[in-house]
Amino acid sequence: MTSLFASSEEENLRACQPLAARMRPRQLGEFIGQTHLLSQGELLRRLIASRQLGSILLFGPPGTGKTTLAHLIARETRSAIRSLNAVTSGVKELREVLAWGRNEVASGGQRPILFIDEIHRFNRSQQDALLPDVESGIVSLIGATTSNPFFSINAALLSRSQLFQLQPLAATEMVALLRAALEDTERGLGSLHATVQEEALQWIAQQSAGDARRALTILEIAILSAGPAPIQLNLAAVRQSTSQKQIGYDGAGDDHYDLASALIKSIRGSDVDAGLYWLARMLEGGEDIRFLCRRLVILASEDIGNADPQALSLAVATMQACEFVGLPECQLALSQTVAYLALAPKSNASTTAIAAAREDVRQRPLLPVPLHLRDSHYAAASVLGNGQDYLYPHDHPDGYVLQNYFPATEHWGAAPQYYQPVERGYEQTLASRLERLRQSAPVHEQI
Repeated sequence: MTSLFASSEEENLRACQPLAARMRPRQLGEFIGQTHLLSQGELLRRLIASRQLGSILLFGPPGTGKTTLAHLIARETRSAIRSLNAVTSGVKELREVLAWGRNEVASGGQRPILFIDEIHRFNRSQQDALLPDVESGIVSLIGATTSNPFFSINAALLSRSQLFQLQPLAATEMVALLRAALEDTERGLGSLHATVQEEALQWIAQQSAGDARRALTILEIAILSAGPAPIQLNLAAVRQSTSQKQIGYDGAGDDHYDLASALIKSIRGSDVDAGLYWLARMLEGGEDIRFLCRRLVILASEDIGNADPQALSLAVATMQACEFVGLPECQLALSQTVAYLALAPKSNASTTAIAAAREDVRQRPLLPVPLHLRDSHYAAASVLGNGQDYLYPHDHPDGYVLQNYFPATEHWGAAPQYYQPVERGYEQTLASRLERLRQSAPVHEQI
């Protein structure tokens, strides 16, 4: 039986909601952003119009409207919907909702929607528990995740779902949302008759980095803390009522890998300013310093190598300095190293050389070690002929003597030349010396 006070209770509960919750769109036409998914003719819009959803996964950063969109889809398709949060729900709750879905269909009702927020937090067995009912069409699954579904969702479930990626709201879309909140007298801040300067709205849009929930929260705090009417907010007032910027960063997900990739590629491309920016993003996000150091040490050999042999020394020294000093001061050593590595001459000759040599080891016949190169440091080695006829390079002028170090065979033909130094940095010197050595090298014997 409905309470006599139900309407009043509902109104009181709604009044306690934050602005971001009150401003959730009530129908698809009010939804701001994601035009690449919801414009006429786009796949998701067609699925909604045809009421043939199947299973879909909504993937995108926080504040882009995944939860809101799921409930709007239910409203547009006139489907019953049940929601679970993978953080707080287990297999028991999942089975109960799936049983509800089967009862709905068995009683002649329309296929209901099961919405699972943070679906990536379900483990493999929990995700597998969804498969029978998803495959049989008992429920239309809508999963929402901030993590890359190709990493976090089982392949079986992913293959049965349509994937839709939501993008952060553009600044123009964010400003439109803020203006709607300022003008809405029913759910928004319209009754306060606040005036907010354009540059303040633009600043909020930029500060929120595409997160609509954060933008509306900033606006609400700024207005409610502004004092008595008339409320007039300029940029300075909005800045004063905003806490330190929150840097969204998933240290184990896409942010971790994408920013690390951007850092390495910027240094490899010799863009020192971009390299420092991506380093700053990772530092502000709380990235593991040891991970950063490992990546820089690897890059020093992989992308610079002998074009500047000091690069590896500096990267290793930075790794040791970071371990010894710690944050925040170790950011200075990291900045120094990123700048040096970005501006150093580049060569991947060592990288391609070892890759080619290992490929030969894997794919071609293995070559025996020539007798004169074999270990001769044990008593019976001379009986086997090990080390005989070996020429000690230091006994010869220039520390070099002609002898065979690579046994060519009838299967290999000429000995390979793995190392091909570039004409950049110190590797130019090595290239010149290598050319002289190769020109004077002996013809490899057949063994």
